[in-house]
Amino acid sequence: ARRESSDSRTMTDTALPPVSIKGPGRWLFAVAVFVSASLVFVVQPMLTKLVLPLLGGSAMVWNTSLVFFQAALLAGYFYADVLQRVASLRRQMTIHLVVLAVAALALPLRISGLLGDPWVSAPALWLVASMTLSIGAPFAALSATAPLIQAWYGRIHGADANPYALYAASNLGSLLALLAYPLFIEPFARLGTQSVGWSLGYGGFALITAGLALLAW
Repeated sequence: ARRESSDSRTMTDTALPPVSIKGPGRWLFAVAVFVSASLVFVVQPMLTKLVLPLLGGSAMVWNTSLVFFQAALLAGYFYADVLQRVASLRRQMTIHLVVLAVAALALPLRISGLLGDPWVSAPALWLVASMTLSIGAPFAALSATAPLIQAWYGRIHGADANPYALYAASNLGSLLALLAYPLFIEPFARLGTQSVGWSLGYGGFALITAGLALLAW
């Protein structure tokens, strides 16, 4: 009995059997993935348009922006992979919430003025550096959400886990964001309003993730 008591005190959350989340709480996983995918895809044309008054709309601007966002996406996936190596699920969630909070310091969405005017000798390098300062951390944190939440969902629900609904939510959020920006957001909202709206959306997403973490805790 003493040995069993000692073992129980040293157990971590990784040793506990999975406990499925029932009811509406289960949908919070899909909501978090949907919102993160929407924010990831809608911010790309939005931030690039913020750069146009500074560098113009040349192919170099759009191509460099595309390369930056792809690199930031890979950085988010790399961070998610590294975080999954942390054994404790609670510690993973805590770390990710801290990352989301620290990344929010880059908001509201704007082009950072820390580097000054575009560098005449290296405009592409200036663009990448400015985008990194402006949106790099929030974008990477959002990009990590889909693989992280899918992994959390699997660990919490065990054999009952069915991640395909999360894949569908991610794809749906991406598609709707790509359609919404040229059809509804760009024609009817000024860039300043778009930036504020996206920043508020990021804050809302952070609250959703915090609620999900509390529910899973």
